[in-house]
Amino acid sequence: MTSREALREAEERLAEAGVETPRVDAEILLAHVLGTTRSGLHTDSRRELSDEERAELDRLVSRRAGREPLAYVLGEWGFRRLTLKVDRRVLVPRPETEVVVERVLARIAGPREPRVLDVGTGSGAIALSVADEHPGARVTAIDASEDALAVARENAARTGLAVEIVHRDLFEGLPDGPWDLVVSNPPYILEDELEGLGPEVRDWEPRGAVVGEGTTEGVARAALSVLREGGALVLETPGGRAEQVAELLRDLGYEDVRVTDDLTGLSRVADGVTPS
Repeated sequence: MTSREALREAEERLAEAGVETPRVDAEILLAHVLGTTRSGLHTDSRRELSDEERAELDRLVSRRAGREPLAYVLGEWGFRRLTLKVDRRVLVPRPETEVVVERVLARIAGPREPRVLDVGTGSGAIALSVADEHPGARVTAIDASEDALAVARENAARTGLAVEIVHRDLFEGLPDGPWDLVVSNPPYILEDELEGLGPEVRDWEPRGAVVGEGTTEGVARAALSVLREGGALVLETPGGRAEQVAELLRDLGYEDVRVTDDLTGLSRVADGVTPS
């Protein structure tokens, strides 16, 4: 079987399974098996796959056809400048969360060594990206899930970035500050919204990191007691609902509250600062 034939077969299987982007996913999986790039597949489309390569591709395509997220199938995923280990212990890092990092970096552009707290770090994507892109930042990442923290620690080791990783539940209170910035991508899907999500999220991603009611407000309230005067809070929100979270921040006393859209044009991030 040539790589062109293997690609066509994989695409057909994924399409039949209802995968939204069967061609792209098939290309990524085949490139992964062959140790090449997606563009490399097309420059060597007549390459014959070995028996081992065919078996490995079949295994990976079967997993994806079961609607397991592509990132879990691959075992890693790109986020900003980093490639992070991911599996079903943590959420898949998403492009919209990269906008969160942009707002964090904008809010801490002044201080040479800002203290940053990432609440609910999961894979460590936000915390590690901040440490990577603001080398002076002193970043602490917390999560209530020991499983998630194990992944975050692996990612800290593989990237060589210095981030303090701590087991702590938000509802036990945030670590003592003063922090220059608190950031969070909290669970914000309501229980009755879960069934409407795709199977990749509904059936595979950790429910505790997806479903949560009142967590956003909990982070916003808790941050008030640990941020320095003029310290910033940055929150990811459900797509299109950032204005509602912005109103919450204003009601709690945050100033200079801003809303930022994600790459699809949905309002996604709300951030503000404590009174100085």
